[in-house]
Amino acid sequence: MALEKYNQKRRFNSTPEPAGKLARREGHRFVVQKHHASHLHYDFRLEMEGVLKSWAVPKGPSLDPADKRLAMQVEDHPVSYFDFEGVIPPGNYGAGTVMVWDVGTWEPLGDAHAMITKGDLKFRLHGQKLNGEFVLAHMRSRRPGSKGTEWLLIKKKDEGMQPGFDIDSLDYSVLTNRSLAEIGGDEKSAEWESNRKAAVKKGAEWLFEKGAALISSKKTAATNPISRKAAKAGATKVRVMPAKSAKRSRSTSARQTAKRRVS
Repeated sequence: MALEKYNQKRRFNSTPEPAGKLARREGHRFVVQKHHASHLHYDFRLEMEGVLKSWAVPKGPSLDPADKRLAMQVEDHPVSYFDFEGVIPPGNYGAGTVMVWDVGTWEPLGDAHAMITKGDLKFRLHGQKLNGEFVLAHMRSRRPGSKGTEWLLIKKKDEGMQPGFDIDSLDYSVLTNRSLAEIGGDEKSAEWESNRKAAVKKGAEWLFEKGAALISSKKTAATNPISRKAAKAGATKVRVMPAKSAKRSRSTSARQTAKRRVS
C-alpha cells in the first residue's frame, strides 16, 4: 500500500501527524502504537522498503503462543510516524490518543519481500516489551465483503513467550512513561469506553466490525445453549419469565394439583 493513501486520508493543517514521504535509507525498526480512536486498538508497524508496513490489531500483540491475534493490514505509514505520540484532534481520520507502546528492531527469518508476498512473514523482535519470534500469516478465507486484508499475528514458542500474557498491565509509553489517559490529558479517564459507537465511521471502526464477523460470529451458536435450543426450534426469541411471575405460576400450579387430589 503506497503512501498516497496515507496522505489522502489526512489534512496536515489540522493534525499533528507527519506528512508521508518515502525514506531514503532502509531500516529494520518496529513500533507498536496504542491508539484509542473510535475503539481502542494497537497499530503494529514494521519498517521495510522505505515505509512502515502497518497492521491494526484490535486486542494487541501477545507473548502467549496460544493467542492468535486478528491483524488487519492498513495503509503504509511514513517512517517519520515511528515516534508519533499525542492526540489527533476530532474531525480528523483516526481522531484520538496515540501512545508509543513499544519500539525496537526486527529481523526477517528469510527473504522479507518474498514472505510478505506469500503471506507468511516470519520474523524476530527485539523490543522493550516484545521479544522473540513471531509470524504474520495472511488469512486465505474470503468472507462476503472481505478486502483480503485479514492476517493473524502469532507468537512462536521460544524463550520470549509468556503464557497468560496480560497486555493491559503494560499501559505505559516507552518514550515518556505516561499512560494513555495521561497522554490524552485526562488523568481521570482510566477506563476507556471501548464499546462506544461513533456517529460517523472513522479511523479503525470498520476493523472491529470485521473482527466481530471473523471471530465472534461462530462463538454464539457454539457456546450458548439457549441459542442452540432456539435455533433448533426455529425460534427467534427466548422469553424469560420474571421472578415474581414465575413464583405466582408455581403457586397456582400447586393449588390446582392439590384440588385434583382432593376431588
